[in-house]
Amino acid sequence: MSDRAPIPRDSANDYTPEMAERRAEFLREKTGTTLNHVRRASFDPAVLPGNIENFIGVAQVPIGLAGPLRINGEHAQGDFYVPLATTEGTLVASYSRGMRVLSECGGVTATVVKRSMQRAPVFMFATAREARDFGDWLTQHFDDVKQAAEATTRSGRLVEIEQYAIGNLLYLRFNYTTGDAAGQNMTGKATHAACEWIHATHPTRPKYMLSGSIDTDKKHSAINTLRTRGRRVVAEAVIKNDVLQRLMRVDTRTLFKARQVSNAGALLAGTAYNGPHAANGITAMFIATGQDVANVAESHAGITYAQLLDNGDYYWSVTLTSLIVATYGGGTGLPTQRECLELLDCYGNGKADKLAEIVAAVVLAGDISLGSAVLAGDWVTSHEKLGRNRP
Repeated sequence: MSDRAPIPRDSANDYTPEMAERRAEFLREKTGTTLNHVRRASFDPAVLPGNIENFIGVAQVPIGLAGPLRINGEHAQGDFYVPLATTEGTLVASYSRGMRVLSECGGVTATVVKRSMQRAPVFMFATAREARDFGDWLTQHFDDVKQAAEATTRSGRLVEIEQYAIGNLLYLRFNYTTGDAAGQNMTGKATHAACEWIHATHPTRPKYMLSGSIDTDKKHSAINTLRTRGRRVVAEAVIKNDVLQRLMRVDTRTLFKARQVSNAGALLAGTAYNGPHAANGITAMFIATGQDVANVAESHAGITYAQLLDNGDYYWSVTLTSLIVATYGGGTGLPTQRECLELLDCYGNGKADKLAEIVAAVVLAGDISLGSAVLAGDWVTSHEKLGRNRP
C-alpha cells in the first residue's frame, strides 16, 4: 500500500471551497472525470461540519411539487404543497392525483399515537438465573438509571426499559422520547451513560454491549411493528364512491375486493408493508427535507386497513409503526432541506409531530393513486407516458 494516494484533507479547516476544489482536482487526476455539476453547490461548505466528511459537492436530485393535500391533523391542519425529491417519472403526478381524491373527500385525518426511540444494550452473565436477578435489580433501580441517562440530554426522556432473556443474556430495550430530533445518537449517548452507571453500581459489575441489535437501527423488524420506533402515526380517510369513480375510474367495491387479494399476497410474501408503496413517498420526502434516508428501511413498515362502508364509501387507513422524522438537527438545517421543511411549516422545534402527520397523509395519497391505477389499467400506460426519458 506504499503507493496509496490519500484523499486531500485539511486537519485545521476542511470545510472550505478551496478544499472541495482540491479534492475535485485530485479526482480529475486520478479518474479523468471533471465534476461540472457535482461542484455547483449553492451554499458555503462552512455549514457542513457534523453532516459530511471529505466534501466535494452536491447530488442534485430533482424536486417536484405535489398537492394540494388537505390534512385534518392535530398538528398539521390545512392544505399542503409537498416537495418530493425523486428521479422516478410519474411519481409526483401520481401522488398529486391521490391528494386530489383525498382533498375532494374532505381530507386526511392524521394522528400520532405513540413516540419512542431506542438503544438496546445486552448484559452478559454466567447463568440465566444471574441474568434474571439482574433484571429484578434493574426494575428496582429504574429511577437511578433514568437519572443517569437523562443527565446527557436536554430533550431526551427515558420512559421504559424492556427486558428479553435469552440463555445467560439479558437484552434490554431503552425507550425514549426525543422531542423534535430523530434521536438515534441522543439515545446512544444516554444509554451508554446509563450502562456505565449500571456497570459501576451493580455488585457483579456485569459486562455489556451497547447494542445487542434488538433496537434494529436502520433495519425493519417485527418488534418495531409491535412496539414502535420513532413515531407511530395513523392517516385515515373516507373515500367517496362517486369521487373515486370520477377521478380514478374505479368503484369502491372493486377496490375493496382488490384489497383482500393484496392482503393475501402480502401475507404470502411476508412483506413489511401490506399497502401499495409506502417507501416511494417517504423516500422522496426524506431526501427533500433532510431526513436520514437510511431510516426508510424502518419507516416504510406499516399496515393498511380498510372497510367497505354500508353506504358504498370506503374507509382507508395507513398506520406507519416506525416513522423516524426530525425537524431539528441532522440534515434538516442544510439550506435546501430547510427550505423544503419551511414549505411545509415544519422547520425547527415543536414541528416533528406535524411532519409525521404530513408524511403519513402523503403515503395514503400515493396508495390510493397506485392502487386505483392498477385496477383501472393506468399503471403501465402512465409510466410509458411520464416515466421514460429515452428516445
